[in-house]
Amino acid sequence: MVRLWCSSLSITLLFQQLIRLCISWSVQTPTPPLPILPLPTYSQLKWQQREIIMFFHFGVNTFSDREWGTGQENPAIFNPTGLNTTQWATVAADAGVSLMILTAKHHDGFCLWPSKYTDHSVISSPWQGGKGDVVQDFVNAATAQGIDVGVYLSPWDRHDPRYGNDLLYNQYYLAQLQELLKKYPNVREIWFDGAKGANAKNMTYYFSDWFSMVKELQSSINIFSDAGPDVRWVGDETGSAGYTCWSTINRTSLSIGSPDIIQYINTGDPKGTDWLPAECDVSIRKGWFWHKSESPKKLSELLDIYYNSVGRNCVLLLNVPPNTSGLITEVDANRLKEFRSAIKTIFHQNLAEDCFVKVSSQRGGFGPEKMLDSDHLWSYWAPRDDDDEKDHWVEIWAKEGRLRFNVVRIQEAIGLGQRIKRHEIYVDGKLIIKATTVGYKRLHRLDGGEVHARGVRIRIRKARGVPLISSIGLHYDPFWHSKFTVS
Repeated sequence: MVRLWCSSLSITLLFQQLIRLCISWSVQTPTPPLPILPLPTYSQLKWQQREIIMFFHFGVNTFSDREWGTGQENPAIFNPTGLNTTQWATVAADAGVSLMILTAKHHDGFCLWPSKYTDHSVISSPWQGGKGDVVQDFVNAATAQGIDVGVYLSPWDRHDPRYGNDLLYNQYYLAQLQELLKKYPNVREIWFDGAKGANAKNMTYYFSDWFSMVKELQSSINIFSDAGPDVRWVGDETGSAGYTCWSTINRTSLSIGSPDIIQYINTGDPKGTDWLPAECDVSIRKGWFWHKSESPKKLSELLDIYYNSVGRNCVLLLNVPPNTSGLITEVDANRLKEFRSAIKTIFHQNLAEDCFVKVSSQRGGFGPEKMLDSDHLWSYWAPRDDDDEKDHWVEIWAKEGRLRFNVVRIQEAIGLGQRIKRHEIYVDGKLIIKATTVGYKRLHRLDGGEVHARGVRIRIRKARGVPLISSIGLHYDPFWHSKFTVS
């Protein structure tokens, strides 16, 4: 017979060790939820956070007063005697822009840099005696302001005689692509425009070769085209994304000949296997190139565009064309300053920060306070994941009196995947918004001039797994006076 004997001291020590072990288990940092694929790359996340970037359409069309050049323009017409790319960069910086994209070659085939593969370029123009380089000036000016650069190289070329010969033209295009990306380092976005005239020669573009070459030469670059591979076109040139807008899509489904292709790229696909967010391109004027007869859009129009692009999970690419002197016109520059000032006015104060915030449930340390800090990517509220289909909600309540607002902002932690399929917003118990996706940022403008309420509930009705909300906000937009219609 074996006898077990324990002193009171040993029992006490054992008990203390058990308590320490239990305490250590209870204070362990809770792990984040599993991601839901597909996920954005580092470059795509940085691109999304830019929110507004700027386009500069400049070339022979600026002087011919055309939108699409014929390719037969005499390079001698290109003579911007007052060209000052530093002024462009200053205008962009004043507008709060972190990326500038230049049309290095548009459809007319005229090159804004001295390409060794053609004389249809600044080499043959009187500007700076044929020794100038707009692209280099552009890069230098942007870099001096701490702004990243992008380049646009039109696949459709109406000047070069090789266009229409698949082999010869693709060799020419790849040569210019290498020339640009080797000569001008640190390009952050390259634009492959899919536009082509109805009577253009038949051409097969070697997109796979182009994309591979781009990534080989500059691996951190984002490639834009109708079908990505990093950024997709939103499907129109009005600056408006779909009311539903997924960052996910199936690239294999992006057949340009498909009749529903525009709708597909406008809304994305919740079952998409590729992370391919949309960019909304629009011009501050009616045309893409500068025309003396045109004026910039009103501030109210630009704000509408902002809500319909950035406020629908996209990046806004706003074109601001330099004039024949080579400058951004004062009226355009002033409108951009008004635009930035208006956005700062609307979003500088988050009323939710001074409210009580309640949630349906909480996963460990991923509490409601995570939605009110400054990290809009990796700090987030997470509900318990015991039931993916559970009805999750966030409530914002005034500590006293009523809240005065007319904009509700919701942001997802997209670094772990886009999740929300359907959500609703209630004000003082009344349903006022029924919507679908959220993504990086969703902005809802409410009825009329303002709303006075004690509380707001954001209800997640359906999601791909548990929703992860990184930021919420209640804001007041003094520029908003139209009635919002729920779609």
